[in-house]
Amino acid sequence: MRASVTAGSATGLAALFSLVHLVLAASTLPTDPAGAARVVSCMVLYAAATALALFVRGPVLPVWVACFALATAIVMPVVCAPAVDLGVAPTYSTWWIAAVGTLMVVLAVRQRGPFAWAGVLFCTVHSVAWAGPGALGELGALGSVIWLSVATGFAIAMNHANRITRDFVRAEQETVDWQAAQDAHVSERQVRLGQTTRMALPMLQRIIDTCGELDAAERAESLHLEQAIRDEIRGRSLLSDDVRGEVMRLRRRGAVVQLHDDGGLDDLDATELARVHAELADALRRAFAAQADNVIVRTVPDGADEAVTVVGLRLDAAESESAALGAADEDDDEDDDSVALWLEIPRAAPATASGA
Repeated sequence: MRASVTAGSATGLAALFSLVHLVLAASTLPTDPAGAARVVSCMVLYAAATALALFVRGPVLPVWVACFALATAIVMPVVCAPAVDLGVAPTYSTWWIAAVGTLMVVLAVRQRGPFAWAGVLFCTVHSVAWAGPGALGELGALGSVIWLSVATGFAIAMNHANRITRDFVRAEQETVDWQAAQDAHVSERQVRLGQTTRMALPMLQRIIDTCGELDAAERAESLHLEQAIRDEIRGRSLLSDDVRGEVMRLRRRGAVVQLHDDGGLDDLDATELARVHAELADALRRAFAAQADNVIVRTVPDGADEAVTVVGLRLDAAESESAALGAADEDDDEDDDSVALWLEIPRAAPATASGA
């Protein structure tokens, strides 16, 4: 069985205890007007400090409220003590000692322990100096110290429990994030495997049927499929069904197509990504029509206005033949290459960009 107390219930209970001190003070007012004025002024001060300490919102009490409560704890013994006759047996006329203890307990629970201990220690020292060592027991000064010790231990335990709770919540969130990432990886891997299977399964079945005896056209198609499978790894976000079709059409014509996804499209939503794919497929069609022999498609890092850069090069006859075989030398001088296509696909549609 677990019992719990709401913050409102705890506040109401503390307010009730504080009200009891005020009732005791009112029932033991001195008969002389000067002494009564002293006690009433302290009652008003105590009521104001308690109301602020209890009802000011926030997990931690503001410093100015803690300072006001500490000043109240210092003023009350100094002002009220002269109005009490020590020759009379102890009565509730020393109500301020317990009242200070209650107020300082509230401060300790509201995360202002140093202020609370300063107020209780001052009240205790003042009581001993005013009424002697007997004040510790007879007037309740020692009780305030004990209650504050309990409240301080409670506050420390609650802070520790809150830290553990925050750690558990953070660990749970990290676990959820990790699980989501793992699920995303598994889902992505399944999608890629399914796509690869759809592309390669017919050719694999053909290889099995012919026991590996493929003709020249089938061997060339196998190389194209192998390059398409590599595209699924290196050009992840650049690919759509239209883009795959146009890339394969270029390769079957003998062009070299390179897709490089550097993560520049990760922040685009589905609508903008579909637009980029459509413009990329159109750019590949233009590269095909321009007889480009080498087509390079690369994403642009985040922060740039462009999302994808497409470059189509037309090589001379010798270079075109080597490029078709996939053996172009990267160290060759590129001055003889002619640019058949240069296109930058914007990250946002023109209408969206101008509206922004």
